[in-house]
Amino acid sequence: MTTELTIPIIGIMKSPYKEKFGIPRQPNLVNVESYIEMQPPYNDLLAFEGIEAFSHLWLVWQFHDNKNQEKTQFRPQVRPPRLGGNQKIGVFATRSMYRPAPIGLSVVQLKAVKKVGKSVRVYVTGSDLLDGTPIIDIKPYIQYSDAVVDAQSGYAQEEPKRKQVIWSEQAVIQKEMLLKQGQLSVQNVNELKQVLSLDPRPAYQNDEERVYGMKFAGLDVRFKVSEDNIKIINL
Repeated sequence: MTTELTIPIIGIMKSPYKEKFGIPRQPNLVNVESYIEMQPPYNDLLAFEGIEAFSHLWLVWQFHDNKNQEKTQFRPQVRPPRLGGNQKIGVFATRSMYRPAPIGLSVVQLKAVKKVGKSVRVYVTGSDLLDGTPIIDIKPYIQYSDAVVDAQSGYAQEEPKRKQVIWSEQAVIQKEMLLKQGQLSVQNVNELKQVLSLDPRPAYQNDEERVYGMKFAGLDVRFKVSEDNIKIINL
């Protein structure tokens, strides 16, 4: 039996998430638009004939930015952020990036497949993928078999609670200037608010005076988190 498998990279995700910090921990929590830049020879519109009949897709992808993947031995247990980062649980009971095969699976909503020059782009919303993530397969989501209404999801049964996002005076001024200059769109603003509302901090961090930084859609966002809200300090 072979112990290795060679899989082609069919596309590259182009996403506003420029670093791992801030990416939603599950897909479809934030209505952020991104697209897959298909790679030759898979950038052929014939390969997508009929896909418009499906509202959602499965993306199979690679955890490509895990710096420790090749340096560490197999770890049977990991610490999920959802459990505060302190409690260990079996790796196969999580979606941790630290796993034998660095493969991820996400459901996204299909928006369009477009020919842009010589490129074919698959536009989606709800992705939880870092910019530059290699895509290794795209499959249609089948509602009657893929959706299990009464499924049990262990420690992640409920969607994370959201916080109100507010702006400092300085951040409001910066936002209006960037909008006026065309360096920021209303869509970017709405997406940023959705991302921050999920509170991207590790569960064990609760310092209300700490200023956090997150790169998103060309912005270097600085913010503070209190019990009631998340305050954008500057952009």
